[in-house]
Amino acid sequence: MRAMTINKYGENATFESREVTLPVLKNGQVLIKIAASSVNTVDTMIRAMGKDLPFSPKNPAILGMDFAGTIEEVGTNVTGFDVGDEVYGCIGGLADLQGTLADYVAADSKLIALKPKNLSMKETAALPLVGITAYEGLIRSNIKSGQKVLVHGGTGGVGHVAVQLAKHFGAEVYATCGGENQMEIIKKFGIEPINYKTEQVEDYVNKHTNSAGFDIVFDSVGGANMVKSFEAAALNGHVASTVSLCEIDLSTMHFKGLSLHVVFMLIPMLHDFKREQHGKILSNITKIVEAGNLKPLLDEQQFSLENVGAAYARLESKKAIGKVVIVNE
Repeated sequence: MRAMTINKYGENATFESREVTLPVLKNGQVLIKIAASSVNTVDTMIRAMGKDLPFSPKNPAILGMDFAGTIEEVGTNVTGFDVGDEVYGCIGGLADLQGTLADYVAADSKLIALKPKNLSMKETAALPLVGITAYEGLIRSNIKSGQKVLVHGGTGGVGHVAVQLAKHFGAEVYATCGGENQMEIIKKFGIEPINYKTEQVEDYVNKHTNSAGFDIVFDSVGGANMVKSFEAAALNGHVASTVSLCEIDLSTMHFKGLSLHVVFMLIPMLHDFKREQHGKILSNITKIVEAGNLKPLLDEQQFSLENVGAAYARLESKKAIGKVVIVNE
């Protein structure tokens, strides 16, 4: 089969199209013909910093975590899936798990789910990693109908899914973003936009919560922005973070009695730990999508498997609005 591989990690690492052996199924796996995959920030981190990351695959490496595709073969001890099923998931591209930048992949059936019938393969491939991350962060924050939820980075990969899921769960949702274009995107989701470039935390907390703070703050920006999340949260509120690799003063968090939930969704893949939870989350996301309450936002630029390097560059440029998706041709 065809696969895009990298032979050496680094910021200038390039992808090479190679013919590699078709995967042989292990117990509990299914063979999937990949129709599309998407690029996530962690993918670009692995390519640039692979030698310094403990979960990077050995070179020559096939990267890529997300996919949408069709099952072509079912292995032993697999239930709930048949040949011909259209499925999706976040299943590889790290450690000893083959990535999705290839024609085929052998996937642990615990990590996948049936794709939403009302989405294309391309749209579906945008959802797994960001969908699982957003869902987990909100559920661990004990989201309830009627709560006020703030999402930092509302047009980002995780953020644009988190705002839609929070709305689906019955919350009153607000999202930070920058610029008129991003604000219009947020409004189309039925969400109240907050321009972080012109509005201070104290101002929008006063305006939207009568100074009480938000019940849940979902921070997909991280770093110094986490201090803003602590400031924006209500007393005994929840903060979910996907980017907490930093040293930070927790004083505000302490005096407000906040709960911090760090979401690192690669754990089930890396440690073979409760992988079935990812399959269950994706099955729930499928239902939410088919109910019309979640639709992925795709970047306007088109990419094929052969020009995956340009797709990675697009995400790294920070000019992409929505998910960058690669379509196999």
